[in-house]
This record gives sequence, C-alpha cells and structure tokens, in this order.
Amino acid sequence: MDNTLSAANVSTMEAMGTRSAAAGVAETVRFLGGIATWRELRSSHPRRRILRAASDGTVIRASKGRYVLPTASAHFTTAQSRTAVLSHLSAAVHHGWKVKTVPTDAWVTVRRTRRLRRGQREGIVPHWAALDPGDVKHGVTTPLRTVLDCARVLPFDEALAVADSALRARAITRTELSDAARHLRGPGAMAVRRVAARADGRAANPLESVLRALCIEEGFVLTPQITITESGLYAEVDLGSEALRLAVEADGFETHGTRRGLRKDCERHTLFAIYAYSSLRFAYEHVMFEQDWVRWALRSWRDVRAGRVPTDPPLRTHRQARAS
Repeated sequence: MDNTLSAANVSTMEAMGTRSAAAGVAETVRFLGGIATWRELRSSHPRRRILRAASDGTVIRASKGRYVLPTASAHFTTAQSRTAVLSHLSAAVHHGWKVKTVPTDAWVTVRRTRRLRRGQREGIVPHWAALDPGDVKHGVTTPLRTVLDCARVLPFDEALAVADSALRARAITRTELSDAARHLRGPGAMAVRRVAARADGRAANPLESVLRALCIEEGFVLTPQITITESGLYAEVDLGSEALRLAVEADGFETHGTRRGLRKDCERHTLFAIYAYSSLRFAYEHVMFEQDWVRWALRSWRDVRAGRVPTDPPLRTHRQARAS
C-alpha cells in the first residue's frame, strides 16, 4: 500500500512538474509580446520543454519557428460567436504582431446601434463603430484599421508598440499610416496622429517601443537601433543620440549569462565611458512596471548634465525595492 501511494505521488509530482514547465514556456511567450520564435524560446528553455508545451497545447505553433498563446485563436472564435469583428489588441495579435500586454479577453467591434446583453459581454472588450467593408477581412480588422483603433484608445506606450510592430512586420507603411492619421476625425484623432508621427519599425520589440515612448514623453528624441562607432568601438544600441552622447538600452528576457557575454558587456560599457557616452540601462520590470522610476532616471540624467540637482527618486513599493 505504501509503495503504491509513493508511486502515485511521484507520478503526480512529475505531472505537476511537466505542467509547470509548459506553463513556463507560455509565460515566456507572453513576456515576449504574445509571439515568440524558436530561437527566443531556446534562449530560456530546453528543446524538449518547448516541444512538450506545443504538443499539449500550452502554446500553439502558428508557423515554422513561431509560437503563440492559445488565446490568439480563442479570441477569433469568441468574436465569431458574438457576430462581431475581431479588433484592437486581439486583431494585432491575430496579425502576428508583438504587443506590450497580451489581452486575456477578446477585443471586438460591433455596429454602433447594436445592444449587447450582459451574457454576451462576458469574455470580451466591446467597441462600437461603423466599419467600412474595406476595414474588415475574414472577420478581422485590416492591419491599418487595427493600428488606428489601437492608437485611438490605448495609452501612448501600448499604442506605439502596436504601430511599431505593424511597421516592423511591413503590414503597413509609414505613408499609409500618416495619410490615414491626417484624415482621421473624431475622438482620439489627436492621439492617432501622435502615434503616427512617432511610430518606427526599427524598434526590435515592444520593450524597446515602450521605453522609447517614455523617452518621448520626457522630451528625448532618440533614434532606435543607432550605431555608435569610435576607435575600437562598434555598438548598436536600442536607443541613442550622438548629439547628446547618450545610449539607452532595454535589457529584456535574454541575458548576458556567459563569460564571453559578460566580457563583451564590460568592454562595451567601458568604451562608452571612454568616449563620454552616458549609458542608461533598464530591465524589463523597470520599463513595464516601474515607469515613474524610469522617468525619474531620464529627468535626473538631464538635470545633472545641465548642472542642476536632481529630485529625489519616487517612492517604490517594498516588493519593487527588494527586487532592485
């Protein structure tokens, strides 16, 4: 009897460990904006763990080397069941773009005159609009309409991440976005024009887009993926300005976890100092969850450079302080 119980316990623990490992892969996909390549996943998980997560449906293999969360297809099914059009953030994920925050509920658009019963609103984020036939294809808003919708209603950093992703994927062009924003009227039109003016497909991922949005809001005009070249130094940084001698970087999920990586990192930042470049580095948690601190750091860098005394840093929660 004892042996049977022990075997059962071991089997249960192994099953829990498998589910936990698969959930870890799904969390990585969510962390990376809802879509991840095989290479991105392999930087954090062994091959067998990724394959197991795909086989049990924890993540979905959307195409060769690309993985998404199961909610991507579930949102489309939800929209169809409500006789609605998949739109906004859910449409962005459907189009294969990375976003700042992967939606848990389906974002949908219904006609302006339609009334939704309480039960019909469960599991969705509804929007009401008059969609032209050219705005919808196969039950999903077109790429351009999706970017415009997101720019109307989302905070600037989230909207910029969507627009950057669309440009990076070449789903739309800067000209198309600028023209559409210029002719747009009604609520949110100014927000759309602001996003259109700042969108840049050179941003590598939503983390960089969100960091750039914070820099923009603090008055910094920085170039994505700028190359800094000096004698003995050739570095491509996430955001930078040669005029300001400033390099701003977002350190995401991949880390410099090898001796070779550490050595290169040390050399890089030593050379930045030699050539009088300030280097501001922010982790994922800073950019996504401690934006007040990031803003303070940017303002403080500018104050010190101008000979002013920086203000005290913002108060942080005990959890944030301990994590730092």
